[in-house]
Amino acid sequence: MADLSTQVVEVVGAKTAALLKSEFEIELVEDLLRHYPRRYEQRGALTDLGNLEIGDHVTVQAQVKSFKNLKNAKGGTRQEVVISDGQGSLTLMFFNQHWREKDLVAGRQGLFAGQISVFNNKRQLTHPEYELLDDSADVNPDDYAEAFLPVYPATKKLQTWTIERSIDLALTALGEIEDPLPADIRKSEGLIDLDVALHAIHKPTSLEQLEASRLRLKWDEALALQVVLAKQRHEEDSWPAIARSEKPDGLLAAFDARLPFTLTQGQSEVAKTISAEMAAGHPMHRLLQGEVGSGKTVVAVRAMLTVVDSGGQAALLAPTEVLAAQHYRAITNLLGPLADRGKLGAHDEGTGVTLLTGSMTTAARRQALLDITSGQAGIVIGTHALLEDRVDFFDLGLVVIDEQHRFGVEQRATLVGKAGSDRRPHVLVMTATPIPRTVAMTAFGALDISTLSELPAGRSPITTHVVLAAEKPSHLARAWERIVEEVQAGHQAYVVVPRIASQEDKDLKPGQRQAIALEDLAPQLTEGPLASVRVGVMHGQMAGADKDDVMQRFARGPAHEDGIDVLISTTVIEVGVDVPNATTMVIMDADRFGISQLHQLRGRVGRGSAPGLCLLVTEAPPFSPARERLAAVASTNDGFELAALDLEQRREGDVLGRNQSGMRSSLKLVSILRDEEILDQARIAAVNIVAKDPELNSNPALARAVQSLIDQARAEFVKKS
Repeated sequence: MADLSTQVVEVVGAKTAALLKSEFEIELVEDLLRHYPRRYEQRGALTDLGNLEIGDHVTVQAQVKSFKNLKNAKGGTRQEVVISDGQGSLTLMFFNQHWREKDLVAGRQGLFAGQISVFNNKRQLTHPEYELLDDSADVNPDDYAEAFLPVYPATKKLQTWTIERSIDLALTALGEIEDPLPADIRKSEGLIDLDVALHAIHKPTSLEQLEASRLRLKWDEALALQVVLAKQRHEEDSWPAIARSEKPDGLLAAFDARLPFTLTQGQSEVAKTISAEMAAGHPMHRLLQGEVGSGKTVVAVRAMLTVVDSGGQAALLAPTEVLAAQHYRAITNLLGPLADRGKLGAHDEGTGVTLLTGSMTTAARRQALLDITSGQAGIVIGTHALLEDRVDFFDLGLVVIDEQHRFGVEQRATLVGKAGSDRRPHVLVMTATPIPRTVAMTAFGALDISTLSELPAGRSPITTHVVLAAEKPSHLARAWERIVEEVQAGHQAYVVVPRIASQEDKDLKPGQRQAIALEDLAPQLTEGPLASVRVGVMHGQMAGADKDDVMQRFARGPAHEDGIDVLISTTVIEVGVDVPNATTMVIMDADRFGISQLHQLRGRVGRGSAPGLCLLVTEAPPFSPARERLAAVASTNDGFELAALDLEQRREGDVLGRNQSGMRSSLKLVSILRDEEILDQARIAAVNIVAKDPELNSNPALARAVQSLIDQARAEFVKKS
């Protein structure tokens, strides 16, 4: 007898086991039994051989008349079996399955099922299902015909019928198994036992039985995932953290006093929550999500200053050098003289602000590392360079991670670990990508969630239009004229393109042209419709110093001699770039961007007192999904509404990105978007389970399921890194 931990080779043999391993990484019986059918077909009504139609799914009752084992011209073998019901005949065709000669002996009666096709003017069934009646006298032909036929995820080397045969062997060999789902949950949710579910998912006899098995197996996945997250949170809560309290008349108070605006109600409420959590003796773990321009940075700066007031340091991790440099400028501007500690004339309650990126000069890097180690820098802003071993903090009290979806949990853990082995820092992660509640609770299950939904006072509305470049070229010409008019009025503009260089794209669909490239478009514009304005170019392959120089010149704007009026860029300006004087954006080949990305890009304009304009240029055909997507973006500025539409069009793995380091890969039945109720209930159950038994000692089967999920996640992370 086998159990779920049995090596699959012991059940199916070495050759098939090798294929299962190479094609689907299936090594254990449990891996095999959790390789679920992707769909089901019914065999079709019991049919006479004289009434067969090409393309029909049928079941016929007939007798084997002959079996031929033939060689193919290009290698391999084929098996041709002729069956007859006494009136007509039909050929069964198999490939490389000579072993079926032991079953399909002349004279044997059976039920044969499949889809009718034709080859050499002869009707045939290729790789049909069959049941030999003299071995199974209790088989009812009508019941057999109505049963569900599983179709498995398969490859060219490993066909669905081989997988089905392997699963049949595993189910036959399977003995009593330990159920990882606690009995009280099975009872309260009305769930069938695991062994029943595993048989039913592969061999359902009714739609009701199939649905019952799917529900049960969804719970397996949901509970294991939620226990992983609950254990992570339980472990993090058990770590000590230095309480970071607001200091009366300290740096935070001085900062609040010099703010030129009043916090929104949402900002004030989130700030109070963060303040209370950081004053506790265990680490804060909070996700702050908010619309583009909702004021997340100010909330984060207040949290940083609270830590600095308590004698600690705060580190902000950004995904790109452009965004890190932008944060550095924005924070030093917000702080003003409060950011000049150590300089002549600095404020009494000031602190140092340091930037650390990979492209800094050796001297600048050495000074930054010294400021971080000595504690001279109370606020440290950087890219992945912050994760290097040589970066040592004096007293890391708060980690802020911007655009969380750009980082893996391993990277977050690396930075958190720099607080020391005896304690943990408080953690605040931020994202401007709206995330529906269920997705947020699953992707960031170990974090509490705050949302900023209102925009600060004074933010201007953004109008968005779709420009049909091929159908109405005059509208594109008008777009360039509009940019010149905006510059003449003292404003600035962005032009966004999908790629840097013009190169052959092998993934083009029929009729699709090459994407517009920055290197092609920039000279066309500077020598043509934008010849009268100052144009700058920026993309991700430029040196960090060059990108920073371009952004500073663009930020200085028209009033300065070396300012830039129009910035032609790739999506490197997607997040964090804040130039209030920029009012217009033209996005070329907008149909090649996703909904959330378009919304993020659009958020770069309208950040000042003047209204914003975003033009989505496309050559996508009418009534295409791309045109519908662009029309949706143009119809609303509500990021959460657009996120819901975006999720309908994207795979869930894309939604979660690398947040769970591959955790999504183990969820085969549960839909994070559609199974909200199951995930919610599993989350509550997981928290209760972990609170009573953090190591799962009382449920070894669940402990194994959880460990398997963690191991899969780590393996996936290594593969992607």
